[in-house]
Amino acid sequence: MPNTNHAVMARRRVLTSTFTMGAAAVLGGLAPLTAQAGVAPSRIDVHAHLIPDFYREALKAYNVPNDGGLPPPAWTPEAAVRFMDKFGIQTQVVSLSEPGLGFLPDAESRDLMARQINDYIRQSLMGASAYSSLHRRFGGFASLPLGRADDPQEVEQSAQEALRALNVLGLDGVGLYSNYKGIYLGDPRLDPLMRTLDKLGALVFIHPVAPPAGPDLSIPNFVLEFPFETTRAVTNMLYKGIFWRYPNIRWLLAHAGGTIPFLSYRSALLALNLNPRKSSYAKLFFDTALSAAPPAMAAVRQITEVSHVLLGTDYPYSQLTYALKLPGDPNSELNDTFNATERQLVDRGNALAQLPNLAKRLGTK
Repeated sequence: MPNTNHAVMARRRVLTSTFTMGAAAVLGGLAPLTAQAGVAPSRIDVHAHLIPDFYREALKAYNVPNDGGLPPPAWTPEAAVRFMDKFGIQTQVVSLSEPGLGFLPDAESRDLMARQINDYIRQSLMGASAYSSLHRRFGGFASLPLGRADDPQEVEQSAQEALRALNVLGLDGVGLYSNYKGIYLGDPRLDPLMRTLDKLGALVFIHPVAPPAGPDLSIPNFVLEFPFETTRAVTNMLYKGIFWRYPNIRWLLAHAGGTIPFLSYRSALLALNLNPRKSSYAKLFFDTALSAAPPAMAAVRQITEVSHVLLGTDYPYSQLTYALKLPGDPNSELNDTFNATERQLVDRGNALAQLPNLAKRLGTK
């Protein structure tokens, strides 16, 4: 990853500043934040991450930093549940964040790790006993063993793992990254995987990763390059015809789609339809992770309906940013964009509509 040292230092400054503000608020007299007393957790968080110990050990074994060179934050299922209880979240649909599996040295090791992660979600998180504190607290987007998108065998292997994860394990969808060593979503070499996902009618969560190259701005990738990465991938998918060629795939974009809502008209100027609301962008789904502020949500509402906006927190990577949040609300800024009825849809209803397996597990269907 380029500019690792600068990225580490910059991100540490950002996080340290955020932590300092949160600590100052508490010391200044604000009571510790807790979920609203007597209110059962009901929200569904579709953008949250897991970091199992075996994955963390693999990163360490291959000397791979996570996002921007900063070691991955602490994570356990129990800590995630405490976070959920604090902010009224019933369930997190977890996925693997950057760097994915591309750092592993060969296709076999990537396949083994993808299967291990997906089995862990199913058996240790989703499959918890009804008497466990984890029962009904987790869903999951499958990891795929895709590292070399230019290898047809590896693309086929990924398609097979998608089939296993959804049809056998019962996971809630599939996670993909914006690019695989410079091969972006939309590239024709990924078409065999797209065909499988289309047949499955899968919900596919697109998460950004570091670009193959970028300017040396001494800014961590998550600040600018991650939103731009989502924009690059989704625009490429539009021009490659992915959305109309594979109409049964439902695409969920991290961080409110990066800059897609703001650039929807410009990025589609050479496409067949110049009206963003009638373009394929209107069919996409957007999460609110680190993007709940009114300008971002207003842009999203210009290109799609409220039914396509889903709650996301980016836990545990963003947990320090919640130090000043209102008790019981992880994204209180959403109240400036959505009324009470709409917030119920964003917080829960829209996720249940798009995640039928989860809805069934929660007893709502």
